[in-house]
Amino acid sequence: MDIDTVLWSRLVTGMTLGFHVIFATLGVGVPLMIAIAEFIGIRKKDPHYILMAKRWSRGFVISVAVGVVTGTAISLQLALVWPNFMKLAGNVIALPLFMEVFAFFFEAIFLGIYLYTWDRFKNPYKHWLLTIPIVAGAGMSAVFITTVNGFMNQPEGFTMEGGVFTAVNPVQAMLNTATFSKVFHVLSSAYLTGAALLAGIAAFTILRKGVSGYHKKALNLMMAVVMVFGLLNTLAGDVSAKFLAEHQPEKLAAAEWHFETESGADLILLGWLNAEHEIIGALHLPKLLSFLAYGDFNAEVTGLNKFPLDEQPPLLVHYLFDLMAGIGFALLGISLLYFLFVFWNKRNEFNKWLLRVIALSAPLAFLGVELGWFYAELGRQPWILRGYMRVEEAATTSPSVRILFFLFLLLYIVLGTVCVFVLRRLFRNNPVETEMEKWKQHAGDKTTVNGGRS
Repeated sequence: MDIDTVLWSRLVTGMTLGFHVIFATLGVGVPLMIAIAEFIGIRKKDPHYILMAKRWSRGFVISVAVGVVTGTAISLQLALVWPNFMKLAGNVIALPLFMEVFAFFFEAIFLGIYLYTWDRFKNPYKHWLLTIPIVAGAGMSAVFITTVNGFMNQPEGFTMEGGVFTAVNPVQAMLNTATFSKVFHVLSSAYLTGAALLAGIAAFTILRKGVSGYHKKALNLMMAVVMVFGLLNTLAGDVSAKFLAEHQPEKLAAAEWHFETESGADLILLGWLNAEHEIIGALHLPKLLSFLAYGDFNAEVTGLNKFPLDEQPPLLVHYLFDLMAGIGFALLGISLLYFLFVFWNKRNEFNKWLLRVIALSAPLAFLGVELGWFYAELGRQPWILRGYMRVEEAATTSPSVRILFFLFLLLYIVLGTVCVFVLRRLFRNNPVETEMEKWKQHAGDKTTVNGGRS
């Protein structure tokens, strides 16, 4: 029986990326939170913040271990599932792929030193300085791999001769037109998601055990970070929309169900399409798409019908785009509401409904990242390398790709199960209260907890 190798190749890649992006996001976002917590702990001489950094770094190590395996799986599936793509573009993307691995090892070396040198320095700022290369390595790892995705959307830095890339300039390929907007969006969303996760854990713990000094401070700190990166992520989304309008208008048009080229184009939210591609039940925001695309309410926005039918992205990306953007605005709104309650004396920021919403924001943030990546990939269809190679041209023709799918599926089930099990054992058997008591015993009379009253 013949199998659709292109479909199975898509499934392998979608599953691999969908699983890996969880740990990649943690790997980029959490180190910055660790660095912020330790710095505040040192400045305030507050052991609660120091303990946050210690506990978060332990969980982070587990996510790094899983991320190594899933990252290796992505490299493997690129060669096995998309051999024609690698044959064409392998010499172009080799540099950023190598640099991504180098950045990871750079991060891992300093992470090991960081973990094993707690309380080894008389000046605690020397230990904190170790977080800088960790944060930088994690961020640069994301930057380098994102340049590969940017290249796939906006191929540059080569000459095409006889179906082969020649005169390759890998630096120019890395610094392609798409790089800035994509890197900005990826980093801001990773930091936003990392903060939302840790805020959600603090809120969930308060719901279960009540307010404590440690969790109160963790929640306040992380909600502040959510607010900052929520604003930056909104700006990144605006930059991305303007990039798409200029360089990938078909992707923006598909996301907004904007079929006819017109000035003063409406922004379409929600809704659905009938069989005749008529939009039903949507919210039309007058002229807002023109403003989003060009900063001008009367600007002309290219419609999807201007492109050949076989080069149009699937229209379901509209739902992905709406949900992704909606989650981003929701996270920002939740953080603003939280601080409204903090500063509005008649309200209690620790009421159960608000805490439940904050706890829910953690999985919502990861869902937003997943939707964003699927929108990025599906919105580029039918191209794997925009304008040069279609997906069906790049995919393997081997029927073994179906077996590969189930092997990767088994791997991810095992990895996910082990990760959850280890994290539960790591923190459930070693609660904050026990660690604080040990810390006080170790520090003796020198310990002074600033603002630790609950």
